[in-house]
Amino acid sequence: MTLPASLLAVLENLRGSFTAPTFATFAAMVTGLIAQTGKGTVTGMLTGAGLARAWSHDRAHAFFSRSAWNAEILGIVLAHLIVRTLLPSGAVVTVAVDDTLFKRRGKKVFGAAWQHDGAATGEKQVGRGTCFVVVGIIVELPFLTRPVCLPVMARLWRPKTGPSKVELAASMIRLLSVCLNRPLHVVADAAYHGKALRHLPASITVTTRLPKSAVLYDLAPPPTGKRGRPALKGERLGTAAQSAATAHFTTAQVNRYGRTDAVRIAEIRCLWYGSFHTQVVRVILLREPGTDTGYDLALVSTDLHSPAAALITRYAWRWSIEVTFSEAREHLGAGQARNRTENAVRRTVPFGLYCYTITVIWYTLHGHHPADAAARREQSPWYTSKTEPAFADMAAKLQRVIVAARFSAISPGRPTEAEIRAVQNAWAQAGLDLAA
Repeated sequence: MTLPASLLAVLENLRGSFTAPTFATFAAMVTGLIAQTGKGTVTGMLTGAGLARAWSHDRAHAFFSRSAWNAEILGIVLAHLIVRTLLPSGAVVTVAVDDTLFKRRGKKVFGAAWQHDGAATGEKQVGRGTCFVVVGIIVELPFLTRPVCLPVMARLWRPKTGPSKVELAASMIRLLSVCLNRPLHVVADAAYHGKALRHLPASITVTTRLPKSAVLYDLAPPPTGKRGRPALKGERLGTAAQSAATAHFTTAQVNRYGRTDAVRIAEIRCLWYGSFHTQVVRVILLREPGTDTGYDLALVSTDLHSPAAALITRYAWRWSIEVTFSEAREHLGAGQARNRTENAVRRTVPFGLYCYTITVIWYTLHGHHPADAAARREQSPWYTSKTEPAFADMAAKLQRVIVAARFSAISPGRPTEAEIRAVQNAWAQAGLDLAA
């Protein structure tokens, strides 16, 4: 198998996470998952790599179930690559945390269970499958107006067994902070709060949505000098809705979702005793234009220094991890592998998400061209307002580069008619996937 030199240049940064034979299999599986035009199964990866007839499928399955490599170490190496190549020197790393369910059937699939599925339709948002808590680094790319979340860690969560989702997230956040030796700004949805996130290192801040039922308290009063334990909290302030009734709102400009809005913001420095205990937090209440009472968004943050408008922008970036989940499923087939054993289940989903990260890194460093969006509009004229590439464009371009490298290696001279048709079909398929 011949890899494009540009893709190999990216993968070489990850070579130290594998033995030499395992790295060869890893490179083939990455190439196959990106290049496949069918399903993102293990055999689909073999087919995408052009190795279905050259390698036994057992070699591919063994990579996930038996080979000696660690998905978390691989993710940390990938995180270092992101920080080194896509972030400004010395910048604080913004991290998104969320969980997602990959639907699976079968009683013998390790970790599969009936559980909440936020993407499910209908009254009962439940599904059967494996749930992964994912940590991704959010980056701003020079050719995009929206932030992109690049997964670097993912751990399987098992209902009623072992650590909670918040505990898994806290553990990964601490590990990532230590390994990168950089401050982290963490953003998450309202489910991510509680004891596990109390008193993280000073270099880590957490910003999340405040539940409507959360009860806030004033800061603890100074010690009175009397006997007995000093008070741990001040007077009860009530819920966010109750606090909004007396809060002072000011107008501010907020950048989010590709636009700048004039909104009204109120800030309260207080305690969320039930979740963060005695740690001082900031509650940011936001009113959209036209809202005169209550609030439209309530955030709580352990970041005591950033401007309130910056915290709202940072929280808006959280949506990028939801986009990543959707695109990794749709365009790479992440989570489609049908393996069942513990090692394979724990590794295959992180691997698929890492391939998303690898694709974006490749496109940023080697694949982007200013004319890409115009070429896409010419190919699909109904995209009249398209001005920047989507992930589908990035993946399709890498697919074409992979196919071209494969066939140019087979016939360095004049290609045969069959080879020309094969390349044309592969490119056409990439285009069809792009339009889907």
